[in-house]
Amino acid sequence: MTAQIRPGPAPAGTLAAPPSKSMAHRAVLCAALADGESRLANLAHSQDIDATLGAAAAFGARVEAGESAARITGAHPLRAPQAPVDCCESGSTLRFLIPLAALTGRPVTFTGRGRLMQRPQSVYQELFDARGLRFEQRDGALTAAGPLAPGAFELAGDVSSQFVSGLLFALPLLDGESTLRLRPPVESRSYIEMTRAAQRHFGVESRWLDENTLAVPGGQVYRPQEMAIEGDWSQAAFPAVLGALAGEVTVAGLEAGTLQGDAVILDILRRCGGRAEQTPAGFRFAKGALRGVEIDLADCPDLGPILMVLGLFCEGETVIRNAGRLRLKESDRIAAMEQELRKFGGDIRSDGGTVTVRRSALHPPAGPLWGHNDHRVVMSLTVLAAAAGLPAEIAGAEAVAKSWPGFFAAMRQLGVEVESYAG
Repeated sequence: MTAQIRPGPAPAGTLAAPPSKSMAHRAVLCAALADGESRLANLAHSQDIDATLGAAAAFGARVEAGESAARITGAHPLRAPQAPVDCCESGSTLRFLIPLAALTGRPVTFTGRGRLMQRPQSVYQELFDARGLRFEQRDGALTAAGPLAPGAFELAGDVSSQFVSGLLFALPLLDGESTLRLRPPVESRSYIEMTRAAQRHFGVESRWLDENTLAVPGGQVYRPQEMAIEGDWSQAAFPAVLGALAGEVTVAGLEAGTLQGDAVILDILRRCGGRAEQTPAGFRFAKGALRGVEIDLADCPDLGPILMVLGLFCEGETVIRNAGRLRLKESDRIAAMEQELRKFGGDIRSDGGTVTVRRSALHPPAGPLWGHNDHRVVMSLTVLAAAAGLPAEIAGAEAVAKSWPGFFAAMRQLGVEVESYAG
């Protein structure tokens, strides 16, 4: 699919933030582990969430998913799937489920698409190898087998928090207490806290023994619950930046006291000189005189691509640090954004995990842009073209279906002139 963006009026209006994809993954799995029926409200379908719903069913849960809600009757204990589990391109689905697969007593095979099966799994490889457990990656598939036993676990704290969350889902179901030590520095701590919050909602607890060590009591039971999924700050960042660059946009359905690390977009925009405030209708983002700042991505890596776009409009220099993990996402997001922003005349360069962006005199790209099979790249390029008032075509725009299938409709709701068509 190709998306065509045409110059139009300044973007303005109000839209509802889509439900948090990060919290939805966690809620679906907690419900799938519970002994009874749980009901999840404000659940939006996307390729990633559908992958987790499908995986929950594969492990024995009964899943009845409607347009914006789901009823899930948990499988306690989990049953090993009869066929390989397709995680599509969802890193959360794969990494959350691997430790749970080790509880079933049988080998479980996972498959995926795009770059998913190429993304690093060495954290689990080392953990399984150290315990004499099966962990194999070959021919585009990954097979894991237990039994996982309680004990002391140690992981690097500067890798994806998805590995930590995966263990947190499984360890409470073991017979004895476990400890999970994270070697500092610990990044993406907010995502770990989101996992713990979802577990608490379903009756499962863990506690910090110190800044880097979690104690996880065994013999716990996930209890069925009702839960409404909160709005997604990660996705809200795209209309938020659009408003701060070119118009006035209000995003409804966001919680001020959220655990989501990407809510830091509020602080970042304010430090840059953007106007961001909470109103009765939602969070309002409006154009301001913007200046470059230093940004640390350690706890909010998903904001990386849209912050690179923001830097093009900020006076002076924007320096984005601790961005190295962006190279291991659906695309190498640093290389992808460098390639595409330069087509607009963007001044952007990288040195390892540090990205520097300067205010740039932008022009229409000479040819089509490429979405790099990455939803956040496509959405960021759309915001750039709309904010700069420049015509652009983005090939591979169907990637938005991974996390926000209604993204282009939301942009049109704000007055952005965007049309998508096959090709």
